[in-house]
Amino acid sequence: MTRDVGGDTSGDAGRGTPSRPLAGSGVALHRAYDTALLDLDGVVYTGGEAVPHAVEALAGARAEGMAAAYVTNNASRTPAAVADHLTRLGVAAGPEEVVTSAQAVARLIAEAVPAGARVLCAGGEGLRVALRERGLVPVESADEDPAAVVQGYGGPEMPWGRLVEAALAVNRGVPWFASNLDATIPTPRGPAPGNGAAVEVVRIASGGTRRPTAAGKPLPPMHRETILRTGARRPLVVGDRLDTDIEGARRGGVDSLLVMTGVTDAARLVAATPEHRPTHVAADLRGLLVPHPAVTLVPDGSATCGAWRSRVEAGRLVVEGDAGADRWDGLRALCAAAWAAADAAGDGRVPSAAEALERLGFSTGPAGRGVPGG
Repeated sequence: MTRDVGGDTSGDAGRGTPSRPLAGSGVALHRAYDTALLDLDGVVYTGGEAVPHAVEALAGARAEGMAAAYVTNNASRTPAAVADHLTRLGVAAGPEEVVTSAQAVARLIAEAVPAGARVLCAGGEGLRVALRERGLVPVESADEDPAAVVQGYGGPEMPWGRLVEAALAVNRGVPWFASNLDATIPTPRGPAPGNGAAVEVVRIASGGTRRPTAAGKPLPPMHRETILRTGARRPLVVGDRLDTDIEGARRGGVDSLLVMTGVTDAARLVAATPEHRPTHVAADLRGLLVPHPAVTLVPDGSATCGAWRSRVEAGRLVVEGDAGADRWDGLRALCAAAWAAADAAGDGRVPSAAEALERLGFSTGPAGRGVPGG
């Protein structure tokens, strides 16, 4: 007897409880879900360039009725600036389709302080605009009697003095908020300090005992902001990061699609802990336009998907199948077998998958991105 891991989501996708990891869908995802909640960097674009196939896939999904919302933890840019960037890349987008962590944290602050209150803003223009939209007044000094302090990524040009003012205010007991806690941000030259790093500076400088109320992915306020702004009834979170996009989807109780065009490679996916396991996985955004095969878990711990079968043998994961079959089905089977083994062991450890990944053609080196053929 076998069982389908997650089952076919085509009938009940996105109705409040996320299906189990690597569920099948008998219809294309853009028909199973009404709104794609898309991360940006690593999903739609990388730096100043569109991710391959992203523009065409999004146009195809939208032409058949799927709405799109572009959801980012980056609080430095305004929704209008993000929409302009997307439009230049060929992705038709308006400011109303962009949701930022600045908007999410501004809502949190507005719910906690009097209307029209001053807020010490240690961030960029995107954060200041979001505060003003909520009727709050951004200020830059701890001596201006702020009702709250908020930090958001302000770019490499943000003055150090703003962190000084934030630390002074936090040390005086002013309520403290953060758009997000991402320690790093991706850049074409490699990872750079993100807002989480700046938050740590203020935490240390203000005595090290307080922590801010944060809004961004994977925390619930970001999901709430997105649903409030989009009105999505059957949303699908689409991202490239396990610890923000996928975890945020699971916390929000909705399904997710992991695309392997960003920071997550195949080895990281196979080793994912339960909160980081996506509902669906695809090479890129073309995964929105196709059905997804069911992954079947057999009682002996092996898993099948398409023409592939994976199991644990002598303490390592093996995968068997037709070398000409879809290697992404092989990766799905490998993930299911790996996760079943880790869960059964109870310690979260996944048997070695290096040989199996290499057989499927996925890079396992430090620079591996999970791309077929390395």
